[in-house]
Amino acid sequence: MIDLYYWTTPNGHKITMFLEEAGLPYRVVPVNISRGEQFEPAFLKISPNNRIPAIVDQAPDDGGEPVSTFESGAILLYLADKTGRFIPADLRGRNMALQWLFWQMGGLGPMAGQNHHFVQYAPEPLPYAIERYVKETARLYGVLNKHLADGRAYICGAGYSIADIACYPWVVPHERQRQNLDDFPHLANWFARIRARPATERAYALAKTINTAPVVDEASKRVLFGQDASTVR
Repeated sequence: MIDLYYWTTPNGHKITMFLEEAGLPYRVVPVNISRGEQFEPAFLKISPNNRIPAIVDQAPDDGGEPVSTFESGAILLYLADKTGRFIPADLRGRNMALQWLFWQMGGLGPMAGQNHHFVQYAPEPLPYAIERYVKETARLYGVLNKHLADGRAYICGAGYSIADIACYPWVVPHERQRQNLDDFPHLANWFARIRARPATERAYALAKTINTAPVVDEASKRVLFGQDASTVR
């Protein structure tokens, strides 16, 4: 059994997508980040960076005590290695999957995240910041579009992998990121292919049952965007 500490963000969706694909039994522990539940002491023992997602594997492969893991990329890699699925077994294939996983963690996610912030949530419009992150999001879409231009079905070729699972949720809100998928036809085909997977549909249907009334109000903005070093002292 996997305990999944989760909220309905792109990084959260990555893990439900994997778990639904793999058929691993899991239990969702909602962590409402808009209401500050990520700062609860019990959660911080699992995720010291006060971010979701995090997991606790109650039955690790070594037979020992439960294993906790935070950071969505690390979780995907842990689960792929645990199940032997969604990561190529050969050296070159695994290397490609890890490169694109880290590309998402270090590039697409952070840049699209800043895009979301300045386009949707900043207290006043900042044209320079908006242009900066909208353009960088477009550049990253272009990088993935070019990679997919050779007709490959998924990022690592014919096989679906954690690289695809990591990237897909960050493309779901493309309209809010001011991106038009018509400008990226190969990425658009890849996106539609993943969207149609039954496990993807189940993961996003689950999200709707957990976060039934999404709220980003002034109180939640203070929680989400008002953190500094004092938050973790």
